[in-house]
Amino acid sequence: MSEVLECLIIGSGPAGYTAAIYAARANLKPVMITGLEQGGQLMNTTDVENYPGYPNGILGPEMMEDFKKQAERMGTDIRFGYVNKVDFTGPIFKVWMDETKELHAKTIIISTGATAKWLGIPSETRLNGSGVSACAVCDGFFYRGKPVAIVGAGDTACEEAIYLSKLCTEVHMIVRSDKMRASKVMQDRVAQTKNIKVYWNTSTDEVLGEKGVTGARLHNNITGEKTEIKIDGFFVAIGHQPNSDPFKDFIDTDEQGYIITQPNSSRTNVAGVFACGDVQDKIYRQAVTAAGSGCMAALDSERYLSALGH
Repeated sequence: MSEVLECLIIGSGPAGYTAAIYAARANLKPVMITGLEQGGQLMNTTDVENYPGYPNGILGPEMMEDFKKQAERMGTDIRFGYVNKVDFTGPIFKVWMDETKELHAKTIIISTGATAKWLGIPSETRLNGSGVSACAVCDGFFYRGKPVAIVGAGDTACEEAIYLSKLCTEVHMIVRSDKMRASKVMQDRVAQTKNIKVYWNTSTDEVLGEKGVTGARLHNNITGEKTEIKIDGFFVAIGHQPNSDPFKDFIDTDEQGYIITQPNSSRTNVAGVFACGDVQDKIYRQAVTAAGSGCMAALDSERYLSALGH
């Protein structure tokens, strides 16, 4: 049998790197498999101004490089690759990396994050990080006193529209059908917010701008009428997809695919397998909360091994 690792961390980003730092300090000799997007969603973020310890702000990729260096300095073995298959029947867990390499571990920490859903238009991709964002709480601050647009019709879209309305001069809320999926109370709050303008039955043809967002071209799905709006920020709030597919044969998830963890812990339904960050958090989805849950997962992993006498 190959070497049995004490702790294998699947996924990088704030949750994974923090778990690695704590696990390494606990002498668990963690091995991390980064995933194809090493550093997670923050690799697509420009300025991060809401993470403690960076008084002047920092670029997302630079912050993730700091996290990575700290994890490595503590002794984490970081390996670039992705996990496509697992066997969590235990007591020793099996993980397949890059389809062929098999790893064995006593504990697993899943920190594979979630991927924002996008509209799929080229200009949205081109301007991502330069006025286009999938997180109003993260980036709304940069558009204080400016007009913005947000696409979405669920509770999250309504919450983010209301959040933006407190910062921005005007919020253009683009809804693709004639009704919202959001709860009645959230719809009422949007309706009562004077600087939110809702566009029903409307789709986005293009986000306008060269180096930054200057506007958006919309069209009415029923009449075909086209409209151009002047905005400085364009937010997409049509949901996230948790990166949990490789684990679903063994790990309980909710109807959206988010891994279910036990209250006040990172424990999953499989003893010795823990989850942290956005793969199990559909409420907050912030770098700082992801990092905090990574700490929890490492501590839970250490306590699990201690209880076994390791």
